[in-house]
Formats: sequence, C-alpha cells, structure tokens
Amino acid sequence: QVQLQESGPGLVKPSQILSLTCTVSGGSIASNSDYWSWIRQPPGKGLEWIGYIAYSGSTYYSPSLKSRTSISRDTSNNQFTLQLTSVTPEGTAVYYCARSLSSVVAGWADFGSWGQGTQVTVSS
Repeated sequence: QVQLQESGPGLVKPSQILSLTCTVSGGSIASNSDYWSWIRQPPGKGLEWIGYIAYSGSTYYSPSLKSRTSISRDTSNNQFTLQLTSVTPEGTAVYYCARSLSSVVAGWADFGSWGQGTQVTVSS
C-alpha cells in the first residue's frame, strides 16, 4: 500500500519560495503509469490542483500557477518536491501530495492515495 507524507516549513514569508517534499513509501515514484501531484486547499475554499511529476519525470502544471511552479524528484530517496515562488498570503493553504494512475483525472476520487496534508501559512 502506497503511503505519502508531506514535510516542509509551516510558515513562509511573502515573496519567498515555498518548498515542500513528499516522501513516498510502499511504491516507487518511477513506477509505470503513476502520476504524483501537489494539491492545495485554502481555508474555506475547495481543492486546487497545482501540478504533477510523472513516473517518467515529465511535469505538467496548472496554467494559473505554471509561471511560479516547479516539481522535481529524487528517485534515490523516493521523494518529490514542490517549489512555488513569489508566494503571497493567498498561498496560505493545506498542501497535499497525492497519486493518480493517469495524467487525466475526472475528479478528486481519481487520486487513490493522499498524504495527510501540511498547513502552510504565508505571512510576514
């Protein structure tokens, strides 16, 4: 059973870089057909997909965040990392990492494995 765990600072200052790592156990992030996403939920709002890194190492980002987003991976440690630049207080959210078996998802239920989420607050 695949398990995911987010880690990173809980407080980031505006204009700085938000960096989070997802550590995966029970499966390899380089396995065929797996897509590893970052998703966030601001307080009082719905889930927002940020982007993914595929088993192949290719990436795809939400058009609204593409210019500020980078997702990379460390296959030796079975981790993938989100970097979001130039953050603002609107970036305050619970950030999740999640796995899907396809690059095309119809809804949140298509993400079969989720981390527990980590709260990130953007504030000076």
